[in-house]
Amino acid sequence: MSTRKLKKPEELRSHRWYGVKDLRSFGHRSRTAQMGYTRQDYAGKPVIAIINTWSDINPCHGHFRQRAEEVKRGVWQAGGFPVEMPAMSLSEPFQKPTTMLYRNLLAMETEELLRSYPADACVLMGGCDKTTPALLMGAISMNLPTIFLPAGPMLRGDYQGNYLGSGSDTWKYWAELRAGNITESDWRNIENGIARSPGHCMTMGTASTMTSATEALGLSLSGFASIPASDSRHSQMASMTGRRIVEMAWEDLKPSDILTRASFDNAMSTVLALAGSTNSVVHMIAVSRRAGFPLTLDHIDALARKVPVLANLRPAGEYLMEDFYYAGGLRALLKQLSPLLDLTQQTVDGKSLGELISEAKVFKPEVIRSLDNPLVASDSLAILKGNLAPDGAVIKPPAAESHLLKHTGKAVVFKNYDDLSARIDDPQLDVDKDSVIVLQNAGPLGAPGMPEWGQLPIPQKLLKQGVRDMVRISDARMSGTSYGACVLHVAPESYVGGPLALVRDGDLIELDVPARKLNVLISDAEMTKRKQTWQAPLKKFDRGFGKMYSAHVLQADQGCDFDFLETSHQEQSGTDPEIH
Repeated sequence: MSTRKLKKPEELRSHRWYGVKDLRSFGHRSRTAQMGYTRQDYAGKPVIAIINTWSDINPCHGHFRQRAEEVKRGVWQAGGFPVEMPAMSLSEPFQKPTTMLYRNLLAMETEELLRSYPADACVLMGGCDKTTPALLMGAISMNLPTIFLPAGPMLRGDYQGNYLGSGSDTWKYWAELRAGNITESDWRNIENGIARSPGHCMTMGTASTMTSATEALGLSLSGFASIPASDSRHSQMASMTGRRIVEMAWEDLKPSDILTRASFDNAMSTVLALAGSTNSVVHMIAVSRRAGFPLTLDHIDALARKVPVLANLRPAGEYLMEDFYYAGGLRALLKQLSPLLDLTQQTVDGKSLGELISEAKVFKPEVIRSLDNPLVASDSLAILKGNLAPDGAVIKPPAAESHLLKHTGKAVVFKNYDDLSARIDDPQLDVDKDSVIVLQNAGPLGAPGMPEWGQLPIPQKLLKQGVRDMVRISDARMSGTSYGACVLHVAPESYVGGPLALVRDGDLIELDVPARKLNVLISDAEMTKRKQTWQAPLKKFDRGFGKMYSAHVLQADQGCDFDFLETSHQEQSGTDPEIH
């Protein structure tokens, strides 16, 4: 344990439920007995909430039933009382129109579970893309001692002796199928070999990006984020998490004791060194605003200009997360990156980041590069601004064909996703390899939920000509496993009348990544004229969560959180329920 002053049993939050002598506590104790526990199981012990996002329809979390039991084993061993609480699963492969629509709902559920039940501390079990930021957002706002348990990447995919990467190779071979270069039989074999174990995507997609960022923030046990889900060491770390969270409950070591402006810079620098997902920009802004240390697009861009890419991982590089783990994992990458990090930052391990990585080693330098031999010198992400994106847009330069990073072309505009689906492969579509494909109404409100539609498909007739990348612009997101010259998160979005809504077929669009520019080459007067004739679209929802979402979601540059949830823990008071 650390040198922090330890709580006494009567100072535990759960004591208000279990330890006092009144009628309400009688009910709590008698109902706990109803579940098969005796007073010896929980009396005077910290109650550890295990927030588990397992479900039958989330393959990324298919092993979480077992991991929850391993966490409980660690909690029991350390003298705590574990209570597993299921929460919304947010299954990226299945939930429509997008899990992003429900990220804030899981954040709210997490916060309210922890507030309304007798939890002294919590373990957050997540990993599938939106579960990580959602769980962190809720737990940071509640501010109880917290450890995040990452799902871990699945094993490498397999196809005819070649490794397959989830997402990245899906898009790659789908393009080849549409171009007529592989058969339906080939496609089925890829389908059966690309995802062959529990765990999240094993490319550097949003899942591994966010679990790695969480470890760099100091909210996961050191070394956990890189371990493949099916590796026995993942099970061991689950039990270690259970033991450590009991210690943290006694120490009262909360997110507010760990998170600082510097820890968020560490996490964002880690994302950049990994060539992490563009989704991380939205999520890290949202998480940081919950903690009271708001990241901005300009600050992220400033970091991107100086942080090199050290991880040679798909889609920007060659290898997969299993290779990354064997090469030394995130701890080794952080050691390589350490001159650009604040190593004094504290972690849930009870040690500084510098202490945790001091003995880390790189075993495969072709996978984890050094600062003097980076995969890319800088700009693994870039923030663009201009008259088409006054509040910013995002691109991932290493995932694009380099000749497109400075490009001017005529717009081919699609009003929404249905329009795109209906016309993109029309042989009569007026498009060539130099065109700029534009998708409108795919943002936080317009889609709704800002789905991962941003890797817009290349028209089939161009695929057959050998074209594999084009400049594509939208207010949508794209999967972290995706690639291409895709400009994303255009803000403000077209649905609310942002400039993207005013683009028309044939307009010249200028993309200049080195200069960080994104402009439609029309006059201010013409832009104003078009704005005056623009009509607001109909509302998407008239009831339920969707109506609340529509009324309160912020734009992409502000993290897409709800406007009423961003209050930091420092500003909260009286948030615990009156239980008596």
